[in-house]
Amino acid sequence: MFGLRVDIGMLLEPLGFIKVLQWIFSIFAFATCGGFYGETTLLVSCKGVVNKTVTAAFAYPFRLNTVVFSEPDPERCGGTWTDSYLVGNFSSSAQFFVTLAVLVLIYCIAALVVYVGYKHVYQHNSKFPLTDLILTVIITFLWLVSTSAWGKALADIKISTGANIISQIDSCKAPGTTCHFLSVTRMGTLNVSVVFGLLNMVLWGGNIWFVYKDTNLHNQSNKISQVVGIYPAQRI
Repeated sequence: MFGLRVDIGMLLEPLGFIKVLQWIFSIFAFATCGGFYGETTLLVSCKGVVNKTVTAAFAYPFRLNTVVFSEPDPERCGGTWTDSYLVGNFSSSAQFFVTLAVLVLIYCIAALVVYVGYKHVYQHNSKFPLTDLILTVIITFLWLVSTSAWGKALADIKISTGANIISQIDSCKAPGTTCHFLSVTRMGTLNVSVVFGLLNMVLWGGNIWFVYKDTNLHNQSNKISQVVGIYPAQRI
């Protein structure tokens, strides 16, 4: 009853095929977010220094308030340059998004093992489809929440690493010091991570129906419909 019975054909059915897509999309979600590395660069002129580039490197999990700009020169512009940090800590949203993607990846692998190797157990034990349905609904909701939070955090990250950071650096306000925003690393991969978050939400939301069809809830509703259909409508 509980022995391994490999059935690759399950991967061609909607339940298995969608699970493979969910597995792939979860990889792209955490890879595009967790693998990002960028820099924001300023052009600084101060005492004894002309047009020197200073950089602040940032990456996942985007604790920007711990990222310090490099020094223009060993003498720190004659002592007028102090350590300057980026603003904001967006680690909670980023880690929520990436952690969910990793957990979903693990769940997809476990589900595929059950679908392919233990399909007979899954179909004959009503608890498995019902548990699968509950987890699918929960994961859909979590994708919605995490993607929304991460999308808002990404918008704030772009602001915190953009041209307006000059007004927040005290050293740039020192007499004889001028700062110009030079560049910031493009965040296309982070934009893609938000897109994959939305795609994951859509995939999991659409999969609710296919999982629901294997539960007793769907079977019971079909039986009720069939029983009701036997009796003709009463004439008044």
